[in-house]
Amino acid sequence: MEKIITEVTPLSEKDCFYIIDREKDSFTYPLHRHEEMELNFVRNCDGARRIVGDSIEVLGKYDLALVGGGLEHAWDQYDCRSKSIHEITIQFPTDLLSEQFLAKNQLTSMRVMFENAKRGIAFEMPAILEVYNKLTNLTNSQPGFYRVLGLLEILYELSLQENYHLLASKSFASVKNMPENRRIRQVEEFIDMNYKAEIRLKQLSDISEMTPAAFSRYFRVHTGKTISDYIIEIRLGHAARSLVDTNTSIAEICYECGFNNISNFNRIFKKKKGCSPSAFRENYHKSKIII
Repeated sequence: MEKIITEVTPLSEKDCFYIIDREKDSFTYPLHRHEEMELNFVRNCDGARRIVGDSIEVLGKYDLALVGGGLEHAWDQYDCRSKSIHEITIQFPTDLLSEQFLAKNQLTSMRVMFENAKRGIAFEMPAILEVYNKLTNLTNSQPGFYRVLGLLEILYELSLQENYHLLASKSFASVKNMPENRRIRQVEEFIDMNYKAEIRLKQLSDISEMTPAAFSRYFRVHTGKTISDYIIEIRLGHAARSLVDTNTSIAEICYECGFNNISNFNRIFKKKKGCSPSAFRENYHKSKIII
């Protein structure tokens, strides 16, 4: 089985963060992971692809993503024709800000952002414009304490933005959400444990102590998704992880992840991921390196 390269960053225990600002003519670094969090900004990346977990997206001119520690990621050349790509990569320890510090009321937005980063966050243009000058000036700012303040300001400003979307599915990234709502939490835990089996609406509504119709409305209001879409997302995340990490046949993965029809699995996978399961596996492995 192929493994994804594990990068050892230049950071020591005494460093706050590492930054590299560079111009290049292509994307060549393979799919990799590292313990540190990474904020990556790219300009002139039209046609390149960003791979974060099981998310593969074709990019426009600008891209800004925050990737949590341990999550595989890469920026792939794909159809990018630019020869003047500007990239700023900032890597910092996941404990740069301690849990006790992040627990303060004033840092709630940063705590939420760092939790979301476990799945990867892609910031959209309004958010990029908000921090663009701060990012491009960071490498020129005074070294030491004031540069650390500059990074914290950027992270805080990003944590206030609403213009972003999450990348990897939570089942692919092995992220366990703990919703404050007791009913939603119990239902999600049941689905996480039983996604391989048939799950009926009546089972879930019984857990929530509601009628099926009332529960369906309740779940959508509190999660923004239908119960059917949520179950499919969980199953697809596990399927994508199996496609990446194993040589198991697509048919076997289909049934192991709770789908009962291979053609239906292929259709749903392509609709949600933008390509067939076989193409997803092939595209992912092209960006891997054997170690």
